[in-house]
Amino acid sequence: MDTAPVSQPFVIVTDDPHAEVARTLNEPVPQVLGLWDQFGLWGNLGVSLLGFTGAIFVLQPNGTGTPELSLLAALSAIVLGTVLGTAVVAATGAAGTITGAPAMVLLRSLFGTRWSYLPTVLNVLQCLGWGIFELVTIATAAHTVVPAGPRWSYIIIAGVITGLLTLRPLGAIRTLRRYATPAVVVILGYLFVELLTHPMPGLTHGAWTGYWAATDTVVAVAVSFAPLAADYTRHARSPRTSFWGAMVGYSATQILCYVIGLISLVTVARNPSDIYGAFIAVPLGSLCFAVLVARELDQSFANVYSTAVSLQNFRPSWDRRVLAVAIASLATVLALWINIADYENFLVLLGSVFVPMSAVFIVDFYLLSRGVWDPSVHGRRRLASFIPWGLGFVAYQLINPGYISWWVRLWGDVASSIGFRAPSWMSASITSFLVAGLASVAGGALTSWARRRRSTGESARPDA
Repeated sequence: MDTAPVSQPFVIVTDDPHAEVARTLNEPVPQVLGLWDQFGLWGNLGVSLLGFTGAIFVLQPNGTGTPELSLLAALSAIVLGTVLGTAVVAATGAAGTITGAPAMVLLRSLFGTRWSYLPTVLNVLQCLGWGIFELVTIATAAHTVVPAGPRWSYIIIAGVITGLLTLRPLGAIRTLRRYATPAVVVILGYLFVELLTHPMPGLTHGAWTGYWAATDTVVAVAVSFAPLAADYTRHARSPRTSFWGAMVGYSATQILCYVIGLISLVTVARNPSDIYGAFIAVPLGSLCFAVLVARELDQSFANVYSTAVSLQNFRPSWDRRVLAVAIASLATVLALWINIADYENFLVLLGSVFVPMSAVFIVDFYLLSRGVWDPSVHGRRRLASFIPWGLGFVAYQLINPGYISWWVRLWGDVASSIGFRAPSWMSASITSFLVAGLASVAGGALTSWARRRRSTGESARPDA
């Protein structure tokens, strides 16, 4: 992770340990976050209130009323899915440290500067949508703890704090490491031990049917951070620091988060809506849950800040502070106004776009670029990179088109027309990643072969 020389349009500075992110992309990039800072950031991002309730999609991957996975199957799906998804996040994040570029700017060398605007738009929609979703989730959970306050007031409070955190992002990360991370580790450990005191079914009681769909769910949650990772790891002191900080920090807490949700479902909670109540019911549960609710602000912070940084790919001179405050305000207003539940399935669909794109990026950056990576505004157009991305996306949709009814029917018709029926063991995320990655390798090999042929032809040509 420490090699790979690249074109370096970003000026790196390391002399001020208390430096803050510059206002624009035209200014020097402080790389001052150590390993514990990265552990703190990614360890906190690995914990989510949505992760606790999302454990139902691991336990019942084929939907409500279908057979449940055994605890052994569910636990292994959680571990495997987390490790696979986090490895992608860590690898893309390390590229940000090597170049000093944020996530969407890194794509300039993959697709060309102007064509990188397409994934940037998708990422803005994804980050803004999840930012809204997080504000609603925080408000719902806060209202559970203190029902006397109106729900809309919690949305406004969460939106204001989110906006303030984005003004000094590196300061927010340091604060997470010092205060939030130790508290979260203690609380998760406490909840885990308390829930284990309840009787549980046997490890092998249940089915393995839907195992890969369950794994896909966990992979997708982790990989959703891939198009955000470099926005933060570009400030790490070394690629090794950013890689292992993300890999270990995020994996450990996401696994624990899902396991706690899973144990809650098979012991005291009848359905996902009961999980918050199950946490509150344990001794000191209200206090623990209140801390988890407050900590959830790091999720809204990450989504709002990355929306701002993604927009800077269009205009590097835009002030990220102005963008972040405007986006936090917009997210707050939309959280008060719209029914975000109607948007959730669209967000899941957007997430499937970034699984194959991450594969194309990782293969190109680490295997094919040969040290030539240019995240400057002069990135040349490379439309060929869209081919493996598109193939990977098609593979994903053929196996798991999501939950939007008309979209599911569309891909069902496509699958029927080509005679494809996905076997139960096939994972959409893993297959999509492999298809896109292998197609990128094949495209790189074909390009190298064509260059050698041209070079051989020119060297054999007699002098004029």
